[in-house]
Amino acid sequence: MTLKSSFLVLLMVFCLISCDKKRVFDDYKSVGDAWVKDSIVEFDFKQEDTTTLYNLFVNLRANQAYQFNNLYVIVVMERPGGLTKVDTLQYQMTNPDGSLLGEGFSDIKESKLFYKENLRFDTIGDYKVKIQQAVRQTGKIEGIQALEGITEVGFRIETIE
Repeated sequence: MTLKSSFLVLLMVFCLISCDKKRVFDDYKSVGDAWVKDSIVEFDFKQEDTTTLYNLFVNLRANQAYQFNNLYVIVVMERPGGLTKVDTLQYQMTNPDGSLLGEGFSDIKESKLFYKENLRFDTIGDYKVKIQQAVRQTGKIEGIQALEGITEVGFRIETIE
């Protein structure tokens, strides 16, 4: 690779990284080949701004092994001072033909799923978000022990412009 082409590649990478101006926090954690029912994915972040509005997202990377139309998750946000908010959320994961929704050119699709919109953090300090899958088969009480097809779980915070 010549010096000129190396410079071009570095310039393209820099441009792609710098284009994400709304990102405040963005992290992924691997769950392996299957997301185990009792496995809780945790994200810690420090919030220092109580004036800006934010959108919060649960991000997922899934592959063709995902067998369900929907995904149910339990999201817990622990605020400074011990106040905890728990939400059970449902997301559509597939098209009617069974193909995965999301972005991506390969078998792995990335889904950016709204968790909270227009949120203003009212307390400065350390926050913790915990995400757990709660998928069940129709008509069954017990949840899926190992949810295949979800490979990574992420959490993202963006500013609203």
